[in-house]
Amino acid sequence: MKKSLLALAALGVFAGAAHAQSSVTLYGIIDAGFVYNNNSSGQKLYAMNSGNLQGSRWGLRGTEDLGGGLKAIFVLENGFNVFNGQLGQGGAEFGRQAYVGLSTAQFGTVTLGRQYDSVVDYTGAFEVGSQWASYFGAHPGDLDNMNNSNRVNNAIKYTSANYAGFTFGGLYSLGGNAGQFNRNQIWSVGLGYSQGPLQLGAGYLNVKDPNYSFFGNTPNSRTATTAGTTTSNFGSSRVINGYASAKTQQVISAGGAYTFGAATVGATYSNTQFKDLGSEPGTGLTPTGGFTGGTGKFHNAEINFKYQLTPALLLGVAYDYTKGYGLGNAKYHQGMLGADYFLSKRTDVYIDGVYQHASGTDSTNQTAVANINGLSPSSTSNQVAAVVGIRHKF
Repeated sequence: MKKSLLALAALGVFAGAAHAQSSVTLYGIIDAGFVYNNNSSGQKLYAMNSGNLQGSRWGLRGTEDLGGGLKAIFVLENGFNVFNGQLGQGGAEFGRQAYVGLSTAQFGTVTLGRQYDSVVDYTGAFEVGSQWASYFGAHPGDLDNMNNSNRVNNAIKYTSANYAGFTFGGLYSLGGNAGQFNRNQIWSVGLGYSQGPLQLGAGYLNVKDPNYSFFGNTPNSRTATTAGTTTSNFGSSRVINGYASAKTQQVISAGGAYTFGAATVGATYSNTQFKDLGSEPGTGLTPTGGFTGGTGKFHNAEINFKYQLTPALLLGVAYDYTKGYGLGNAKYHQGMLGADYFLSKRTDVYIDGVYQHASGTDSTNQTAVANINGLSPSSTSNQVAAVVGIRHKF
């Protein structure tokens, strides 16, 4: 009996040691708000909306110490709509992130799964749509993916350790098509620097067959064999949906921020190109008279400012300019104002307003109308949106 008790005690000690070397964390965000849109296809819209400042989510994050400085890591992250319980990201159970890999403090991290590209990782945090302005304040149509509208499936990703403030990384996604190595292929690289009050970042993204590999990589997406002749995975945004038939999407991005006292000034720039229009079947190219060849291109530039007025109250203002060229020549001027008040470290309330003015010819080869990110197009060249909400983190 004594030997049995000693054996059980010894097992308990070893089990405790093994448990101390591993951890799994449950975390999440619930973000809910009330949205006003002055012109949704010609009508005023009042709606409840989930995931404004950040997408509502829950996730599991785990690490296991393998010894010698090596760790196994994983993340499984689900997105959902708090108002109706539906899955986000086109019905994917872990549509936000799902990956597993190995990490060392000396050499960096390698992960496999559904992940973020380098534009998101190294420049996305500098745009206000990923900060205080809600995703309505993202760049029109999230044309450069800085607001992380699209993730990457089948991805192999490397993220470096921090070397005197510098970090870098890259991602490659296999298309998985027999005999067509380049089809649905995605790759990206990025570089970041952070030291004291200065932060800088740059990213590059190259996507083959974006309608299916990037915009259409969730369970509810249309595949090349099931898509109709008038449908695509690009959504309703007229800023970019006329370019759904592109063979390649390319994004070059850069951003930075400088903090002095309670104030931070930031800026971003991106060049986005949708190349070889008309190359993809079943995408519903554009309405009659739309673009069917060539390249649709955009310059986008944003400047932003935020001020921590008190430890609890953050104020922000920003301006974004988008200029189409190559085919469409639409211009979008967008201004954002916001305030975020923290009731605690985990709970805050916020209010944001976005105004957009459009001119020129958009991606559908029609007169451009205002089209704030995440909303239906306006019936005119102007659109205003406002959101009031609450966010809780756990």
